[in-house]
This record gives sequence, structure tokens and C-alpha cells, in this order.
Amino acid sequence: MTAVPKEFSVVVCVHTEERWQDILDAVGSLGAQTLPPLEILLVVDHHPVLLERLERYFADGFHGVRVLPNDGPRGLSAGRNTGVGAARGDLVAFLDDDAVADPDWLRHLAAGYADPRVLAVGGRTLPRWASGRRPAWFPEEFDWVVGCTYRGHPPGRVRVRNVLGGNASFRRSAFGLAGGFALGIGRDGGRRPLGGEETEFCVRLARARPGAVLLVDDRAVIHHRVVPVRERFAYFRSRPGGAGACNAVVGGRGGGGGARGGLRLRLPWHGTTTRHAPRTPHEPGTGDAPGAQQGDRDDDG
Repeated sequence: MTAVPKEFSVVVCVHTEERWQDILDAVGSLGAQTLPPLEILLVVDHHPVLLERLERYFADGFHGVRVLPNDGPRGLSAGRNTGVGAARGDLVAFLDDDAVADPDWLRHLAAGYADPRVLAVGGRTLPRWASGRRPAWFPEEFDWVVGCTYRGHPPGRVRVRNVLGGNASFRRSAFGLAGGFALGIGRDGGRRPLGGEETEFCVRLARARPGAVLLVDDRAVIHHRVVPVRERFAYFRSRPGGAGACNAVVGGRGGGGGARGGLRLRLPWHGTTTRHAPRTPHEPGTGDAPGAQQGDRDDDG
């Protein structure tokens, strides 16, 4: 019987002091895991004041926390790559800085790796509404708008095309196979948030290792905070345009300019550029589910 790897390095990318309490809550939820992580890596995205504050706060190594500066360009992709490069665990999990994990989160993620073909396992992300309840007009089918798992996503432990970035884990060896998260996409805090870096990585990983299995287990639950502005219809209405732009970038389906036919991206550790092929859409009933929509770092509010 194949041994299940259990040593997790958990990466939490942080970028603003405005989420100070969120960061502490995220770390607290990781410290309460029934399968304790080997380490918690807080990667600070080019914010010297936040970096110093976190270094002071966690100077005693509370819960195995290590505070690191993003050693690449500003943005979520480079921050995640910094965490992967520093990770010592066989498994690397990612948790959003404004989310808290259920106590069994890591245990359920780890169980998926009993199959050696599995290179990634994600979980279910539920909204924590700032108002305390879901807006009456907000359909659960559109929870992807606020970075959460939507109604209609397959239940149970299922094979998917890609995992959700803010609630995901990978074998550390996967990054040796496919490189890191592409630096040409993803959120950087200074522009309209597109995201899609985890989707692009998962597609590239599957191509690098034919037969690789990516899973989502809906028992691996985190709770993602939805701030008041994102409970408003104006935000809801704006998001499909951003999702369409993201799909154009990731799938090479842009309507003009350099996006048409694919986007050239810098891939960490491989030192090369690549032109990724168009995304193959999932058709219901024809195989693996496409995975949840991209996570939402929400830098624009």
C-alpha cells in the first residue's frame, strides 16, 4: 500500500496591512489543524512595513510560521513561487489570506495523495458574508464571482481539470515537472484583477505529466471572507467581464492584439518562454469536471 505523504508546507501570500486580522485568523486556523502543517509560510508582497510587523509578531516561530519577502516581481504568482521555493514539505498547500480553514482541511487534502498519480488536490470554498448572510438576490450558481465554489460543481472527491487557487495543494515535485506559476498573469494589486495563474499551471502540469490526476475533495473546506463591496450588485455585474478577460489570457482566445493565438509567459525555474495552447472547454458528461472558477485575491478593494 502506498504511503500517504503528510508533511504540508502551507503558503499564505499577503499584501496589505488592511487584512491584519484576516492574516492572524488564517494562521490561527492552520494552527488548529488535526493534521498539523510542517510549516506556515507567510509571503509578503513588496510591503516592507507589513513584512517587519509580521516578523516581529511571529519572531518566536508561533505555529511554525516563517515570514518571507516575495523574491520576485510584485504579484500573486511570484509570491506563490517564493513560497514553493522555500517549502520543505512534500506537499505544498495554498490558503488565501482572507480565509480560514476547517480543522480537517489538511487531513482531507492529504488523503487524496494515497494514489501516486495524484499531483494536486483542492477543496470547497464557502463564502463568509460580511453582512452575516447571503444577499437575497445572489444565486449560489455564481459564487465563483466572489472566489467560492459554486452550486453545480461536482460533489464528493472528483477529478477536475484545475483546482481553485486559494484552496489548493500540490506535490512539491509537480513544480519540478512544470515550473512555477507563470509571471505574465495573475493579480498584482495594481491593475484589474484577472487571475487564472493556477488554471494555467494545472493545464501545463497535465501536459508535462500525461496521466496526472487532479482532484477536488469537497470535505476540505475553507471559508472565504466576502467584504461589503462584493455583496453589491455593481461588483457582481463587473466580474463576468474580468472572468472573460482571464479566460482569454489563459486560453489564448483574446479578441485582438497580442492575446490572439496565445500569450507568451515567463516561467520561473525553466528560464524559458512558452505559448500555451487554447483551452479545451469541458462538455458536461464527457469526462473530468473543469474545476472551480479562479480564486479571488480581491486586490481592487
